Amino acid sequence: MIVLNGGSSSGKSGIARCLQAVLPDPWLAFGVDALIDAMPASMQASAAGIEFAPDGGVNVGPEFMALQAAWMEGIAATARAGARVIVDDVFLGGAGSQQRWQKVFAGLDVLWVGVRCESSVAEGREVARGDRVQGMAVSQAELVHQGVVYDVEVDTTHTEALVCAQRIAAHMRCQA
Repeated sequence: MIVLNGGSSSGKSGIARCLQAVLPDPWLAFGVDALIDAMPASMQASAAGIEFAPDGGVNVGPEFMALQAAWMEGIAATARAGARVIVDDVFLGGAGSQQRWQKVFAGLDVLWVGVRCESSVAEGREVARGDRVQGMAVSQAELVHQGVVYDVEVDTTHTEALVCAQRIAAHMRCQA
């Protein structure tokens, strides 16, 4: 298991794709964006679901949390069934988010990876993408790392996703 945590537009999805290319075995990648896209549209603008504030803040409600918990259990079951898994997530709750993952991944080997990016660079990527509420990258850049413990950290501010993936892969070889 590899868990990538970083703010919006920090480069996690690109690193996940590069990891799939550089690691010797096949790896599945699951991202929180796909979970949100899989939810009914009504939950994407609901206090019970997930709300994106005009300033980039993100609020999640009880229905989102319930579906997210089921999604997390499904990913853990996939890993327990023998698949190699990369998770691309945004720990809005910092250490609390990591603790939820640790609970569902109990007994599995997990590499915790912090994906950092200077907020101004992430903000530029966010604007270029055009599919995010502006302000998410800045509001999440540090918030998602608060209290989180990592095995390895990478910074995409001036480093390409492939180089970050190679560093993560090298760290995995050192641990083996």
